[in-house]
Amino acid sequence: MVVFHYKFDNVLTVREQEKSETEIAYKESVMTFERIATELYDLLKKKEDTTDFHNSMLTQGLSVDSIHHYTSYIDGLQKRIDVVQKDVIQARSKMNWFEEKLLERTLEVRKFEKMKEKDFDHFQQEQQRLETIQLDEISSLKFQNKEIR
Repeated sequence: MVVFHYKFDNVLTVREQEKSETEIAYKESVMTFERIATELYDLLKKKEDTTDFHNSMLTQGLSVDSIHHYTSYIDGLQKRIDVVQKDVIQARSKMNWFEEKLLERTLEVRKFEKMKEKDFDHFQQEQQRLETIQLDEISSLKFQNKEIR
């Protein structure tokens, strides 16, 4: 019996490996995005809490030094928030880029797998056709042998 061999097996293997590598890179970019987004959330929460505390202290009365301290602390938080927001935007775009690449690679692998399935179906049909021909020949030979005897 003949064994099926897909002519693009090596290409399919390479494409599957590329897909796996892209999937790993995508997962890493998602983790990075989540880490940076969490950092941004924490900074925003800290700024909100500090602002609320500062406003409540203003109603009770604060010294000029305390007002200056809280204001500069909030300004520092805002500068850090601005930097982290840019990092979040970069991480999101990187994550989206890897997502697109992963989709492309997945589609490519599916195309090769579909081609392999079609080739295998064709191979099976051809094997059945050859087997039928062979059985017909055997049958004819047996019939001829009976006729001769």
